[in-house]
Amino acid sequence: MPDTSIAASDVAHVVSLRHRLHQTPELGYEEFLTAAAVRAELDRIGVDHIDGIPDAPTATIAVVGDVSKPCVALRADIDALPIEERTGAPYASRTPGMMHACGHDGHTATLLGVAAQLKRLAANLDVCVKLIFQPAEEGGGGGERLVEAGVLDGTLGPKVEAIFGLHGWPGLKVGTVATKAGTLLAATDVFTASFIGLGCHGAYPHLGVDPIVTACEAVMSLQHFVSREFDPTDSAVVTIGKFHAGSATNVIPDVAMIEGTARTLNAAARKQIREAIERRCEGIADANRCRLHFDWIEGYPPTVNDPAMADYVAAVAKQTVGAERFIPVGRPSMGGEDFSYYLEKVPGCFFLVGVEPADRDSSPPLHSDRYDFADASLEVGIKMFLQLVKNWKPMKGP
Repeated sequence: MPDTSIAASDVAHVVSLRHRLHQTPELGYEEFLTAAAVRAELDRIGVDHIDGIPDAPTATIAVVGDVSKPCVALRADIDALPIEERTGAPYASRTPGMMHACGHDGHTATLLGVAAQLKRLAANLDVCVKLIFQPAEEGGGGGERLVEAGVLDGTLGPKVEAIFGLHGWPGLKVGTVATKAGTLLAATDVFTASFIGLGCHGAYPHLGVDPIVTACEAVMSLQHFVSREFDPTDSAVVTIGKFHAGSATNVIPDVAMIEGTARTLNAAARKQIREAIERRCEGIADANRCRLHFDWIEGYPPTVNDPAMADYVAAVAKQTVGAERFIPVGRPSMGGEDFSYYLEKVPGCFFLVGVEPADRDSSPPLHSDRYDFADASLEVGIKMFLQLVKNWKPMKGP
């Protein structure tokens, strides 16, 4: 197994960085304190960087190594979530109503730790390395904006040959790494259905058209059709997360609106689920004498790992953390990631790093008000990124 040791003082510095980032969470495209911290750290270690792009001022792109050599990109997301933190950690969020509930503080600190290590190795690297600190992963589509701005195609820094990203994963023990070839995460589309009826007094429903009853029927119907219309060996999820209607207990309102997410793993299922949701909502609205206003907002595409890149990550993981600590992912997760936009353009792999402590049987899930990225996982992420870069063979691929 190759020497992958990192100085204890370097690890301690990255842990301190993460704690500082955790205390100042910011939402998508508003990560100005986070971006300033990232840029200050890059300045400290002497790594040049591009600050901001159109429509994404908090993005930071750094390059280490000889830009005439093939380029490998590494990405970290920097935004937080609108959740009140309840971890009780001494470095808990200082911003009411916001926290790093998805571990992006850990991802960012990891990549900064990688930057410091790479700076020392730059003269001996066979590649140059582009470090992408991306805003607005949590629904803002920051990855898409960076791709459109040219972060991969050579417009912003050197053209990228391959890209890798990681995510802390609560279901995996600290010290483990996991991924799979092909689809790892789902598409994340969103829809809104407004059922327009005729408001009236609640005591005289026959004088109006009740959109609440109609919307309730739609909610139930949308939980049924996946099992009846989709291939049982395929996967799809429809979840209604919002229901808006009414202002008084004795008034039937004019409008009831539902909002939800649809998760699928391929283009055909994505098209099918949209058609099925809209068709069912239209039919239910018509049956109940309501009109329908339907909106579909296309979210992130599925996250699809290049098979060769996934094999490469697996091989590097087995060398870096040990064969017994690499966990092949058996099936995709219905979560989503805008790393998918990078993977649509260049070969790459998104992989998972365990954050569940060894002495626990479970840990808080992603987007929980109790979630916290594990400090012990930072070194694992740094080592993985470093070995992916150091073992890359530009002329032949991995």
